[in-house]
Amino acid sequence: MDEISVQQLFKYPFKGLSAQKCDRVDLQVNRGIPGDRAFALMYKQGEIDTDSQSIPWLKKEHFAMQNDWSGLAGLDCNYDADTGTLRVQRQDVELLVADTKTTRGRDLISAFFTGYLAGIDPSPSAKRKRTALILVGDGEQTRYPDREAVHISLVSQATINHLSQITGQNIDVRRFRPNIVIKGVEPWSEFDWVGQEMQLGTARIEITAPIGRCLNIDVNPETGKRDINLLSVLKKQFQHTQTGVVAKVISDGRVVIGDSIIK
Repeated sequence: MDEISVQQLFKYPFKGLSAQKCDRVDLQVNRGIPGDRAFALMYKQGEIDTDSQSIPWLKKEHFAMQNDWSGLAGLDCNYDADTGTLRVQRQDVELLVADTKTTRGRDLISAFFTGYLAGIDPSPSAKRKRTALILVGDGEQTRYPDREAVHISLVSQATINHLSQITGQNIDVRRFRPNIVIKGVEPWSEFDWVGQEMQLGTARIEITAPIGRCLNIDVNPETGKRDINLLSVLKKQFQHTQTGVVAKVISDGRVVIGDSIIK
């Protein structure tokens, strides 16, 4: 195989919303990728008795997610960390421009997504239905990953290509919402890295666990439609629902597309 290296990098400023491609990211101990999952859309329950910017980590069922609301994937959401501005488009039509650093802007974001969810159907398994949302997070601290311990996620392009072969359809890696897409390995071999330390760019990481998947991988990240039953494919073909791995950062550094991964 070729040298193991970084093929793509992604950050998700808003948990549950679209990916943003990066050409480089910083990795920090206990912070993962700063600014990744730094905001979330929380289901509102009564009055919020604390600053919404400091709401602590909660399990993902407290937030609007694509596995429950596939239509969220049909929105193109771009966050400018320098200005704090969120822009939301759909099919090149601008739907929202709001400043996350102001109360008015945060209220606009909360109201927009509350209204958007009111106009789309949740998945049959969704526990929450038409509930008001409130924007939480500060845009800086990585606060809302799926696991409380901050982590980064990796998946190999070869694994995604294998799934494309099995299904006979081109599988977009964004269905799996990775931070880092790697190349130069055999399909599924990233599972063999669990428990190992690795050099990733100028940072060091420890691979800690495979990633168990949910219905989110059935959702097309361009259209927001459930168009491939990937979760069922995993169960049928492999008797598990895992793809990719999570890792913790054990030494600060920077990762750039093309960087080597050294075991």
